[in-house]
Amino acid sequence: MTGLPVLQSDLLAGLPGVRHAFFSRQGGVSKGIYEGLNVGRGSNDDPDDVQENRRRAADWFGATPDALNTCYQTHSAIAVTADAPWCGRLPEGDAVVTDRPAIVCAVLTADCAPILFVDPQARIVAAAHAGWQGALNGVVEATVQSMTALGADRSRIVAVIGPCIAPQSYEVGLEFLDRFETARPGSARFFSAGAAADKRQFDLPAFVLDRLAEAGVAGADWIGRDTCAETDLFFSNRRAFRQGEPDYGRLLSAIMLT
Repeated sequence: MTGLPVLQSDLLAGLPGVRHAFFSRQGGVSKGIYEGLNVGRGSNDDPDDVQENRRRAADWFGATPDALNTCYQTHSAIAVTADAPWCGRLPEGDAVVTDRPAIVCAVLTADCAPILFVDPQARIVAAAHAGWQGALNGVVEATVQSMTALGADRSRIVAVIGPCIAPQSYEVGLEFLDRFETARPGSARFFSAGAAADKRQFDLPAFVLDRLAEAGVAGADWIGRDTCAETDLFFSNRRAFRQGEPDYGRLLSAIMLT
């Protein structure tokens, strides 16, 4: 297995029979604006470099790239259940759920919140991609429902949010706040004052933690790392836009039953 540097959560690290990782951009072969471990096949990076990066990430789990199950992500509330390696196939969805060992459930992010789930007793794991739209529209609940359909119990599920954009980096307009208040009254508590009267700072990890609590999971945490602010460690869509870059790399977050 490769020795790629990864971030892990204490909530998940002590559980038997589960391996998880929040990969940074470090340890890959991509160059230029994608420098490091860019795993995004939807980016304009060299496809051979992306494939090598995905191979290294899969190898960290002791798996082949064929077993690295990621979706064609569309900011949806679709959770896809995997009963076998997808061998490079990309079903549309924003979460991957399985009860089979040696399948790596994985999502790609670049400011959105990656969430890793496990019911250690039922031996069911999942990975979800929760940008503001997916979080608002129910990707957390869809993932938990797919896990319970396989036999998980909400009262046993623990979930961890990986590196994502932090509130101090996430400035939005008042229309964004209005959209949340219309869809979920009371959401204003996740917005703080911005630098200007017509701006707010949105707390995505706090909003996702609230959705996890509403879904009834037993415990949840955020790893506390800001993708937008930590340039050397993480890719960031927003940072790339601010710097006038034409594209950005994608980070991988993944979990597997052993």
